[in-house]
Amino acid sequence: MRLKLFRAATLRKENNMGLQQNIEIENLVGAYPMCGKCGQTQIVRDAWAYWSLLTRSWTLKTVFDGFSCDNCGGEVTPIWKVDKTFRLKRIVRLNDALRRGQDKHNTVVITAGLQQFGEAYLASVCQAVAGFDQFCEANDPHQEHDFGAITIDGTKLFWKIDYFNLEMNAHSLDKANEDITHRVLTIMLASEY
Repeated sequence: MRLKLFRAATLRKENNMGLQQNIEIENLVGAYPMCGKCGQTQIVRDAWAYWSLLTRSWTLKTVFDGFSCDNCGGEVTPIWKVDKTFRLKRIVRLNDALRRGQDKHNTVVITAGLQQFGEAYLASVCQAVAGFDQFCEANDPHQEHDFGAITIDGTKLFWKIDYFNLEMNAHSLDKANEDITHRVLTIMLASEY
C-alpha cells in the first residue's frame, strides 16, 4: 500500500484556470490521522452527544479541537496520511460509473465532428464507451480509467474524463469525492483531439 504523508493542514492547488483553492487534508477521500508520537492510528477526540428520543440513541452534537492517542495515552497533533490505493479505486469506480451513465454530477459532451455521423452511430459509440475495458499503461498511465481509444466502422475515436468543481469554473479539489466533483466525459473523433 502506497501512502503519502501530509504534515500541513492545507493543500493549495493552483489550476490552469488561474484560481487558487485550498482543501483541508482531512477532507480528502482516503485521509486518516496517525499519532505524531507513536505512529499508530488509534486517534480519538472528545465530543458531546445527546440522547435522541426519536432514534433512541446517542447523537453527536459537537466535536472538540483536541486529539488524543489511545495507544500512547497523550494529547497529540495528528499527522494526516492519504491512502493512495483507496483513492485510486474510488476514482476508477466513479469514472466507470460515469461511462455507464450512473454518476451523480456529470456532463457528456459529443463533439461536432462526431455528431455528424447520426443518432444510430452515436448510440453504438456510447455503448462502446460504456463497455470499454482495454485499459493499459499506454492509454491509462495514471490507472484512473479516464481515457480510451476505440474504432467503430473504421473511424478512430477518443473519449476522456475531466474533473471540475460543481460550479464548473475550476478543476475539482478532490476528484475522488463525488460530492464536490462534476465529471465531464468528452467523446470525439481522434482527429479532433
